[in-house]
Amino acid sequence: MDWTGLIGLLVGTLDSVLDSTAKVAPFRILHQTPDSQVYLSIACGANREEITKHWDWLEQNIMKTLSVFDSNEDITNFVQGKIRGLIAEEGKHSFAKEDDPEKFREALLKFEKCFGLPEQEKLVTYYSCSYWKGRVPCQGWLYLSTNFLSFYSFLLGSEIKLVISWDAVSKLEKTSNVILTESIHVCSQGENHYFSMFLHINETYLLMEQLANYAIKRLFDKETFANDPILDDPLQITKRGLENRAHSEQFSAFFRLPKEEALKEVHECCLWIPFSHFNTHGKMCISENYICFASQDGSLCSIIIPLREVLAIDKTNDSTKTVIISIKGKTAFRFSEVKDFEQLVAKFRFKCRAASAPYHDISTELKEKMKEQSWNILFTECGRGVSMFRTKKTRDLVVRGIPETLRGELWMLFSGAVNEMAANPGYYAEVVEQSLGTCNLATEEIERDLRRSLPEHPAFQSDTGISALRRVLTAYAYRNPKIGYCQAMNILTSVLLLYAKEEEAFWLLVAVCERMLPDYFNRRIIGALVDQAVFEELIRDHFPQLTERMTDMTFFSSVSLSWFLTLFISVLPIESAVNVVDCFFYDGIKAILQLGLAILDYNLDKLITCKDDAEAVTTLNRFFDSVTNKDSPLPSSVQQGSNVSDEKSSLIKVDITDLIRESNEKYGNIRYEDIHSLRCRNRLYVIQTLEETTKQNVKELFFSYYWCLGCPVLKYHDPSLPYLEQYQIDCQQFRVLYHLLSPWAHSANKDSLALWTFRLLDENSDCLINFKEFSSAIDTMYNGSFTDKLKLLFKLHIPPAYTEVKSKDPSKGDELSKEDLLYFSQLHVSQPINVKEAESLKKSPEKGKGKVDIQAYLSQWQDELSKKEESIKDLPRMNQSQFIQFSKTLYNLFHGDPEEESLYQAIAVVTSLLLRMEEVGRKLHSPTASAKEFSGTACASGGPSEGKTESHLKKDPSSLREEPQWSFAFEQILASLLNEPALVRFFEKPIDVKVKLENAKTSQLSFRTKM
Repeated sequence: MDWTGLIGLLVGTLDSVLDSTAKVAPFRILHQTPDSQVYLSIACGANREEITKHWDWLEQNIMKTLSVFDSNEDITNFVQGKIRGLIAEEGKHSFAKEDDPEKFREALLKFEKCFGLPEQEKLVTYYSCSYWKGRVPCQGWLYLSTNFLSFYSFLLGSEIKLVISWDAVSKLEKTSNVILTESIHVCSQGENHYFSMFLHINETYLLMEQLANYAIKRLFDKETFANDPILDDPLQITKRGLENRAHSEQFSAFFRLPKEEALKEVHECCLWIPFSHFNTHGKMCISENYICFASQDGSLCSIIIPLREVLAIDKTNDSTKTVIISIKGKTAFRFSEVKDFEQLVAKFRFKCRAASAPYHDISTELKEKMKEQSWNILFTECGRGVSMFRTKKTRDLVVRGIPETLRGELWMLFSGAVNEMAANPGYYAEVVEQSLGTCNLATEEIERDLRRSLPEHPAFQSDTGISALRRVLTAYAYRNPKIGYCQAMNILTSVLLLYAKEEEAFWLLVAVCERMLPDYFNRRIIGALVDQAVFEELIRDHFPQLTERMTDMTFFSSVSLSWFLTLFISVLPIESAVNVVDCFFYDGIKAILQLGLAILDYNLDKLITCKDDAEAVTTLNRFFDSVTNKDSPLPSSVQQGSNVSDEKSSLIKVDITDLIRESNEKYGNIRYEDIHSLRCRNRLYVIQTLEETTKQNVKELFFSYYWCLGCPVLKYHDPSLPYLEQYQIDCQQFRVLYHLLSPWAHSANKDSLALWTFRLLDENSDCLINFKEFSSAIDTMYNGSFTDKLKLLFKLHIPPAYTEVKSKDPSKGDELSKEDLLYFSQLHVSQPINVKEAESLKKSPEKGKGKVDIQAYLSQWQDELSKKEESIKDLPRMNQSQFIQFSKTLYNLFHGDPEEESLYQAIAVVTSLLLRMEEVGRKLHSPTASAKEFSGTACASGGPSEGKTESHLKKDPSSLREEPQWSFAFEQILASLLNEPALVRFFEKPIDVKVKLENAKTSQLSFRTKM
């Protein structure tokens, strides 16, 4: 046996545990006990100087002690124990050293060397861990960067390299089983990967979760992502920055603060609770405009103090380190055991000088005396307004239902909308004024739905209520065009207007749409789908007997969608639904999830016995009809629960207060942190599912609209390529699409233009082009600048795109048969591309059937980008026959245009100018050269025409051949055309591609119907 080779592998493996990117160090100190084949790696070094230092240290600290031992075994045990002790001591400080610039620089160099990702790829952090390949753990390093999760390991001569794009991750979760006590599971493109043995697994998982969600956000919310200065610039994304951002998001969500509030400081301290007469321990959280406190047990007590409310800040001189904050309303808060309290007081005093905007308390009137009295007692004990103590008693009163007169005030308070309104005085009035008179798709939908919003309520049976609803919805659509208007917003806003002033209703709508129910009210309702997925998981956990009976969980998704979108307003009577809204503004989505579980629990026995989904829906609808609110002060004419048929009145009544109380008692242990984690996990799955569904729909639509049922389009499908390049079309299929979608399809020689465009896009001469190439050409035709469009036309009339086209059937004129197209598309121009270039295209990673090599793909992508940036000076010159065809194409494009005569005159002037310039140039080099023959034809008095040019060429086709060959550069043609305003207007005239697409769909659908 070759022990030397085995030992080398063993030492390399031991080294890789500490640094998996390192191979066997050139210098090592090994310890071997006599009669043993095992070598222990004591130290290693990159050079002789480094290893000598290690040896000197061993002589000073280890070898002097060895003489006291009697046996070799004792010496070995001592050395092993000493080295392990040093490693353990080093491990104590490993967490602090993760931010060590020197170590991070080394890791960055190894990251760049191992994976070969683009230079702009930013490494965020790295961790030592094990990657499970089957049942074998491979120790190595996990690298987390802005766009990729990467892993590298070198064990026993075996190298493992893994790169996963964050936007390809469909599942990310922490798992545990018999073999893996605690690990992180990553699912990407159907493959499962497990990582374990983390020193700080929670920290690692949260960071991975953030990076994955930011990648998804970059895909589906590019506008918001681009407006974020940190996330938009990958160089700004750091581990510490991501951790701070996560803490800030949790902070603003917990205390219902505006999203812009970033957490600045956190201090452990105690807060004196006056009505309970004791100090509660917790954390003081400080942002730019707020001081917040949450007890160690979050449900015990929490407060919010806006700096705009602060009147005075004092400190005591005793050893209790106490800070006293006095606010409007004669309320004071006493914080004790505050670390660095003197500096903190100085900061608060400085900030409060900049605090602004006096806060206006909403006056109350006496109604619902019992409830109001309870709230007034609470206000006396806990304070009133943003800074009130929020305790268990507060929650109990919310569950009972907020009094009518206090509902608007407390909704504003609990939702945090009061803070946004205070921070933006006069904003609503400005937005209403700016949005007045706007007309777009959102306003049309709003007008359509106005009369459908609570039509039974007197408030919306008059123009006053309808006008207020219109202003709020239109103002919000103007504020947030990304959402605009979505159905269900009208129902929610109607309820808000019943209890809040118009401006308050606007800010409540902002709080719901942008903070409390993110991504709910858009075309794809991603947020609602995510929360439905969360709801399904909770159902599986709490009602296993129901999930066993109903194998298809999509039933719950279809039924519960309206629950989430309208907060039960669309399914419960209005007098009961407002109590649900009370709880929602206090507890957020947690209240909706709890109530949903309570409803299923109440109807569990009936649902289990249902034979199908229709019966289950009927059961739930009957239950909703039976829900009442016996304490509602609304008049009977307004109450929906009181105006029921005899059949419905026979149902057993369920009081909404009892239902909500039961949901809190049974499911109140669901924590906000758990919901947040479930949301993050299911968000990845939902978006990946939507993406796959969209791709499938696009594919089916593409096939059904443009190809006949028997068309073998799938024979050009390669699933190993990136999605936009998987489907390819031939020249005949391209002609169909060109005629339907090209803005130049009205030209008489449209078949020739389609052929030349196809040949231009078919760079590798395989007679196929993919969707990515097709869309790039269409994009230039519609959205390109004047120069871009002209350059495209120019390239269509020079090789390799251009070839002389003549139909085999003269009676068809410019129209080409399928056989003609096939012949000309396969006709190769001499050396269209460099031979080496052609070979590289054939070997392109995108054309391979195997797994795509990411490094080769990125390299080719870089080449493509540089190719797109070609200079106009790189374009070859256009010879005389090509220029004649170029001129004919322009005449064809101008035909039928309102400015047809002006365009013909302009092209005549340009042609004349170009020929004169060429003639002058040729005279300078060869006095006999002349281009008068063609010039005279093009510049005939009365303006040029295509017919004149062609007739002249037919009369004496040899006249041009006898002259020396002349040619034009693209810069000459561009400069000449730019001098003619009519030509510039023609090419810069905007064309609505949406209309073209709709016409194409209609045309193809009509064609398919006839078939």
